[in-house]
Amino acid sequence: MKTLSRRNLLSTAAIGLGGFLTGCDRLNESPAFRDVLSSAEDANFTVQRALGSRTQLALEYQPDEISPFFRGNGTQNPESDEYQAMAVDNFTDWRVAVTGMVTNPLSLSLDDIRALPQRSQITRHDCVEGWSAIGKWTGVPLKLILDIAKPKREARYIVLRCADTLAGGPYYESIDMIDAHHPQTIIAHMLNDEDLPIRNGAPLRLRVERQLGYKQAKFITAIELVDRLDDIGEGKGGYWEDRADYQWYAGI
Repeated sequence: MKTLSRRNLLSTAAIGLGGFLTGCDRLNESPAFRDVLSSAEDANFTVQRALGSRTQLALEYQPDEISPFFRGNGTQNPESDEYQAMAVDNFTDWRVAVTGMVTNPLSLSLDDIRALPQRSQITRHDCVEGWSAIGKWTGVPLKLILDIAKPKREARYIVLRCADTLAGGPYYESIDMIDAHHPQTIIAHMLNDEDLPIRNGAPLRLRVERQLGYKQAKFITAIELVDRLDDIGEGKGGYWEDRADYQWYAGI
């Protein structure tokens, strides 16, 4: 696994620029609710993919519209000894592995990620439970990390592995290559111009702004490129998708 120098990271990212959240708690687990959600989300996916531009941006807000407090949800402080030790040390030794169907596997530190070109965006987070909040997120576009790792042709999905473990197992989420390359899809390390709080997924979380909150994987430890999802977890592409029949594509 390759660990890149800051100069190499910046150089490769510059070339990439020229080219182009643990989830929410369950709202309701009744079969009726899941059926309604499933049919609505299936229709939403079809409509958005058929009619919407693949680079259409989510609405961005003004600084004076930022919510006074951005609540946490789902896991707000992973209990593992490893995570707690990292937190005490301000995540100095935190690393993110980029593996799977890539030509250049990576191991990125927080300093590596901060050294890459950054994007800030003020967007609204919408939870399946019905609440929302507006926050300013800063991080590196996921596309730039992929440009450095060089995905293989057969790669179709990005799987985000997370440090939090719930009753049913480790949290994970996934998105397709279309959303992975969207300009607003970032690996965020700051919220409202401060280091990402633990309750919101420190030190790193996904922001994929055109999807619901449970897709915004938190506490990211690994990014894996794969050609299929059916052999990961229960095969539905995410923790809540596997266990509560949430839809894999949660477009808004």
